[in-house]
Amino acid sequence: MGMTLNELTNAICQHIDKEMEFDVASGMAEHALGFFGFYDRIIDNALEPTDRNLFYMFQDYGLLTTESEETTLWDGREWRIHYWRFKPELREKVKDYMSRTRDEEVVVDPFADVYGEIGERIWDRESEKVINPNAFTAEQTW
Repeated sequence: MGMTLNELTNAICQHIDKEMEFDVASGMAEHALGFFGFYDRIIDNALEPTDRNLFYMFQDYGLLTTESEETTLWDGREWRIHYWRFKPELREKVKDYMSRTRDEEVVVDPFADVYGEIGERIWDRESEKVINPNAFTAEQTW
């Protein structure tokens, strides 16, 4: 499944802090995605304690979930492996959120009326008639 940087950034903004600066959320998303790469889950042993704390925070806000599996080692002991993965419904929530914010946002172009204050006379080029239209061609007549 894999999340894109933009999707996870928007999810962080939506779930953790709606007032968070986009660059901060993008940095958090990039850091988390650095562990996942192109996979949809990551083994918990790959995380340092500070990174694990970030993942716990993401879990508290509903972005990540954990899963585990057990396997029997060659000597008969049971071994439990813990994984982190993005919640399956997260991508759909992000898409819904992004489509809602696009509908709600009214984009104002500050340069849309850049020529509105200028009168029509400025566009009149009759005063700039060329005196000798063939001045730079081979068809000059002297």
